[in-house]
Amino acid sequence: MVRTVVPVEHQALGEKRVSVSGLTWAAYQQILHALPEGRSTRLTYDHGTLEITMPLEEHEYASELIGLFIRILVGAMGLKLKSLRSTTLDRPDLDRSAEPDNAYYIQHQAQVAGRKVDLSQDPPPDLVVEVDITHTDIAKDRLYASMGVPEFWRYNGQVWRIFQLQGEAYQELDRSPTFDWVKKEDLYQFLEQAQQDEIEAEQNFRTLVNQKLQQQ
Repeated sequence: MVRTVVPVEHQALGEKRVSVSGLTWAAYQQILHALPEGRSTRLTYDHGTLEITMPLEEHEYASELIGLFIRILVGAMGLKLKSLRSTTLDRPDLDRSAEPDNAYYIQHQAQVAGRKVDLSQDPPPDLVVEVDITHTDIAKDRLYASMGVPEFWRYNGQVWRIFQLQGEAYQELDRSPTFDWVKKEDLYQFLEQAQQDEIEAEQNFRTLVNQKLQQQ
């Protein structure tokens, strides 16, 4: 077995990444369970390739604020929510595993409410969010499509891309299927305002959301 460790360096400061190739599923599981609880690193495993991501400030800022953005929208719409955050989504049957920045049950929240999710029996999360400021060697669109995740968001520090699963692949959309009344500019404005004051940005966004819902 040949294993190659490839350190990846970029000018962007969103993450640091290390890729390891030639790993079996069993070897990946050994690494996963040997790591301490409460770690900040994210692991993504795809057919023998393990990518270890160490989020930095820009990454964590975007991940946290996008999570708040989603929570505000869900609450304002009167929906229910189960958040998995970066829970490991193991799919040994697919030889794939991921720890996204955020993952949510919204449409299927009632099916998993009050208990631990078991992906061998339960549906995948309804929405998965990945923040990738720097380049990733993992084709995350194919990874989450294979898991059957209906909606996938990607944010690279500048652009919010929205994907909906259609058949076995994702189709990029201008608006979220879950929040089709929300414009991309709403997120951009929220993130920009939050750089100056997160509390004021949250208050302003809640006001905007309520206004938009009243116009529906």
